[in-house]
Formats: sequence, C-alpha cells, structure tokens
Amino acid sequence: MKSLILACCLFVASLAHAAGIDPALVRQVNAFVDGWHDDAAHARMRYFDKMAPDGVYIGTDRNELWQRDAFRAWGRKYFEGKRAAWVFHPTRRNVYATPDGALIWFDELLDTENMGHCMASGVIRRTAAGFEIVHYQLSLAVPNEVAKQVIAVVKRAEAAPASK
Repeated sequence: MKSLILACCLFVASLAHAAGIDPALVRQVNAFVDGWHDDAAHARMRYFDKMAPDGVYIGTDRNELWQRDAFRAWGRKYFEGKRAAWVFHPTRRNVYATPDGALIWFDELLDTENMGHCMASGVIRRTAAGFEIVHYQLSLAVPNEVAKQVIAVVKRAEAAPASK
C-alpha cells in the first residue's frame, strides 16, 4: 500500500513539475526510471541494458565515472547471485523534455537503503527501440547544517596515504 501511495504522489508531483510536457511522456519516463531502479533492487542484469552504449554513470565517489560497459563490469559482483544490488526509492522526480520528446532529463530525490538520502539527475534519449539512459549522476544529499563537518571528514580521508 505504501508503494502505491508513493507512486501516486510521485506521479502527481511529476505532472505538476512537467508544465508543457505531455503527461503520457511523463508517465512513460517515470515507469522507465522506476523499472531501472527496480532492476537494481532485484539484481537483474538488464539494469545495464537500459543504459545507452555510450551512457555514463557517475557515482558518489569521485573515482566513480563509468562508461556503461565498465560500469557493468564493476557492478556485476553486486548483481550476481543476490536478491538486491542497490535499492533506491524515489520520493520526488521532476521530468523535462525537448519539444519533440527525443531528449528527456530528470532530477530525483531518493531514499536508499545503504546511503540514506540521495539526489540524482539523468538524461534519457528516446530511440526507435525505446528509452535509454545517456547520463546519470548520483550524489549524497548532505544537509547544509552538517556540510562543514562532512567536508572536513572528506578532506581528512583524501589526505590519508591510503587514498592516494
């Protein structure tokens, strides 16, 4: 029931932020991105097939910048023989598109099981075969009130000999 309510809220919020965008396109994009997240949540390797061959995934670590095939190679260990690779629950998504709907971009807030609150943005290309993710960037959502503390921890970690 909670998932149904979340899905309805996400849909309504997306429509409100999608002024000028065909509501059917917004629904299709939401279904596609939700399905992509669901593939990761259930460790289905087709997760990577939803990315364009030239697609890029940027993770939360500054070393996490992958082309799709390198991302697949790195991520395989999280998908093989597991019930879940990583679990992202979108709580808000805004969808935007070019007038012809060929290029779509979105931003989303996520609750994750292992990183807490995150933010992400992505670019989707519509092809004759359907949607494909061209670019996705994930970031930790750090409250401003603790940003200085987080920055200090990051600087100490980056200064440590093991991280060089």
